[in-house]
Amino acid sequence: MGVGTSGAKSAPRARDVRDTPAPRRADQRDDRLDADHDVDHDAGLGSGLGVELGVDPDDLPDGLVIADENGRVVCFNAAAARITAVPAAAALGRHLESALPLEDLEGRRWWQLTDPYGGLAIRVGQPERNLLLPGGREVLVSARYVRTVPTGSVRRVVVSLRDTEARRRTERSHAELIATVAHELRSPLTSVKGFTATLLAKWERFTDDQKKLMLETVDADADRVTRLIAELLDISRIDSGRLEVRRQPVDIGAAVGRHIQAYVTSGQPADRFLLRIEQPLPPLWADPDKIDQVLSNLLENAVRHGEGTVTIDVTPSASPREREDGENVATSVTVSDEGTGIPEESMNRVFTRFWRGSKRGGTGLGLYIVKGIVEAHGGTITVGRAPGGGAEFRFTLPVGTPAYLL
Repeated sequence: MGVGTSGAKSAPRARDVRDTPAPRRADQRDDRLDADHDVDHDAGLGSGLGVELGVDPDDLPDGLVIADENGRVVCFNAAAARITAVPAAAALGRHLESALPLEDLEGRRWWQLTDPYGGLAIRVGQPERNLLLPGGREVLVSARYVRTVPTGSVRRVVVSLRDTEARRRTERSHAELIATVAHELRSPLTSVKGFTATLLAKWERFTDDQKKLMLETVDADADRVTRLIAELLDISRIDSGRLEVRRQPVDIGAAVGRHIQAYVTSGQPADRFLLRIEQPLPPLWADPDKIDQVLSNLLENAVRHGEGTVTIDVTPSASPREREDGENVATSVTVSDEGTGIPEESMNRVFTRFWRGSKRGGTGLGLYIVKGIVEAHGGTITVGRAPGGGAEFRFTLPVGTPAYLL
């Protein structure tokens, strides 16, 4: 297969820029063909394999640059042109150092520093590392030195280029998580430290009621820290696929009722909540602690960020997993309010990390965890607009009995 190029249709093909081999005797070995075979084998673009699989360099998701034994670029695919902002036609035929002028993070010219065609003959390439293009754009670069024999001269240099944007997004996400954790921990720990230091220094000066108030505040702040640590552990388990679900029979209606009662006890008016349960409900097998966590997050969002009546509907429904008998084998819980709702343009980000619907506090991790818990149960969760105009969250859990009990 001819190694394709991107850019203008008149750009030279990779095979076209090679020197025409001199005529050879029937018994003469063609080192050039051997080298080509070695290149194609190592680069995964052999003519036979390319024809069989339909592989073209421009089909590769990463940038591919190949230089011949003289250091001249013979392949510069579409991804390389996109990443470097250099047209393939401008790169083909030029020396590798000129077509791909890379520098390390200390400003040293990379090809002069590594000298792929000289130096130790046992080198096989360069591991992936961050390098800079002209203008300071960062790319991930790795290289393979292809030799006809293990310690022979370099016949091809195969370079892979990758954009760093995906890695930067991951790094930004981690940095945001660290910043959020630091901010959320600082406030309760400052309070805990302040009250305990004051009590220890001036215990006799406070009345019993004052001491009780301080200790209750310390206890509440300690609970806040505990919840944050639990959220971080949940995120770690969700991201790594290690979130465990311990299924037991769960009375979902009673669980919702307990959460409503807790809000009423803490001062919310009882008539702010409307619980509707459609009977009969199929028996639900789920992790009761994690379902409580889901309900707590959704109700807290509705109470804190919504307005008016918070309506909770518990109904039987079709399972997210198709069943031939058409039986209702799932339970759906819908939590809605009468507030301003979630803007349409934000709905696709609701279940991502650090999304906040308002400036009323919170880590922005709750709904991300809710989605992870529901999906770990084999269920689904959606967000939309409630009939009253507010936000509406609906999660559906399959209710099948665990296999080990069948």
